[in-house]
Amino acid sequence: MLVSDRVSGLALSALGAAAAYSGSQLPPVPGQQVGPSAFPTIIGIGLVLCGIMIAAGIGRSFEDEAEADLGSIEGSREALAAAPPPGLLRGLVALLPPALLVFYVLAVEQLGFVPTAAAMLVAIVLAFGGSVRLAIGLAAIAPILVHAVFYKLLRVPLPAGLLPMPW
Repeated sequence: MLVSDRVSGLALSALGAAAAYSGSQLPPVPGQQVGPSAFPTIIGIGLVLCGIMIAAGIGRSFEDEAEADLGSIEGSREALAAAPPPGLLRGLVALLPPALLVFYVLAVEQLGFVPTAAAMLVAIVLAFGGSVRLAIGLAAIAPILVHAVFYKLLRVPLPAGLLPMPW
């Protein structure tokens, strides 16, 4: 069953509105400018905007162009339908994100946030076809930036482990 873009966009907007409303109802933390309501409210507003754009059909032309390009490269839709299904190993890649979450829960206290997040990024980028250069670059920069945002802006301490951050 296919769901139209209008229905899915409006559903996403409703979900975003509920998240923004619920987030705005959280009590503020005394003495802090940014409280627990900031993150869900921002995410909710973003979901509302994305849902509106989906319902309005913004970006639909990009999908049509991509399908036309794919059709010219691969041949007809029948050729695509006759393609062999992906192997079992390729299908198991879908289990990698939940497996990495379990790894995070088990390893973050001993290793710390930065090394754990870096290992997760390398694994996910390589599993989904990214280059080694991209995986190492993301693993070297992204965990440190995320740690800085959590520690400095949100004031949420993350496990230091083997590689404590200087802040």
